[in-house]
Amino acid sequence: MKHPIPPLPADPARDARLATFRDLLLRWNATINLVAGKTAAEVDQRHIADSLQLVPLLPADGPIADLGSGGGLPGIVIAAALPERDIHLVESDRRKCAFLIEAAGTLKLLRVTVHPKRIEQASLPPLAALTARALAPLDILLGFAAQFLAPGGVSILPKGRTAEQELTSAAAHWHFTPERFESRTDPEATILRLSEIRRVRDA
Repeated sequence: MKHPIPPLPADPARDARLATFRDLLLRWNATINLVAGKTAAEVDQRHIADSLQLVPLLPADGPIADLGSGGGLPGIVIAAALPERDIHLVESDRRKCAFLIEAAGTLKLLRVTVHPKRIEQASLPPLAALTARALAPLDILLGFAAQFLAPGGVSILPKGRTAEQELTSAAAHWHFTPERFESRTDPEATILRLSEIRRVRDA
């Protein structure tokens, strides 16, 4: 069963930061491929709203990492909504890292740290949560979760129509407790919140 995602309260400052981010993303997208979508409306709905809906599912405190952050989706969007939180963006592509650094600076997101490394090589604090959007199959993502999450930490992972298939496949190698949430932006998508992640052999 899928649960509805709790609504976010109104926040004009957040919305202003996200509008600035959208415009910066579109400017950079003209020279390096950060996202699909060429108009403000496309970016607002397909990428920013899609990323923003993860925020109510995050723990109330503790550091967050976005793996394979690319164009800052959802990492910069989460940071724009939660500027008081420590947000770590892990991205191996140097040009995309340059964009992430500029976006964090432009939006004055002082607690964002960009890690220009492969995920396996990143040095991160024990995380309260990690996110990854369109990065890898669930089986691989749970390996990163086991590496980086603090005890009690959660993975917030948007998945498309293959969500149930990926859960079944991952269960052969991993123990986890799944929660499913309805995506507000894609009726075929599911937002997974996974906790108590450990390898089956450790169970």
